[in-house]
Amino acid sequence: MGTTSRQDLDRWTSTYRRDCPSRTVVEVLANKWTLYVLAALRRQDGPLRFNELRRLLDGITQKMLTQTLRELERAGLVRRTVYATVPPRVEYALSDLGVEAGQLTTAIAEWSVAHVPEIAAARQAFDLQRRAEPRPVTP
Repeated sequence: MGTTSRQDLDRWTSTYRRDCPSRTVVEVLANKWTLYVLAALRRQDGPLRFNELRRLLDGITQKMLTQTLRELERAGLVRRTVYATVPPRVEYALSDLGVEAGQLTTAIAEWSVAHVPEIAAARQAFDLQRRAEPRPVTP
């Protein structure tokens, strides 16, 4: 392995600063519903309409789906196409940038599914240990 240059270290360290522009990108991608919307759009053969997405994403509210889609469109990850029909038909699809981000979020989803048993066991062990720890006696 090569050594990390001071310039590379400074560049990565700056990403931890609150004024680093990359934080805004991470904030978009770290949203739970962003992960699911990107995954849903990535797994389909073509664009999806709003209600198709809503049916796929169990538990998302109309308001949250609207906010998530707007943020993804604003970030250039999703393309919104409006067709001049009555009533108007609107479809959502990943942009090229969204396809690339979708690869990352799909990897996270696949890792999550593969490791659910380990995470569940760790949580259970932690909770049991916490219950078994002595608690201070209060007078």
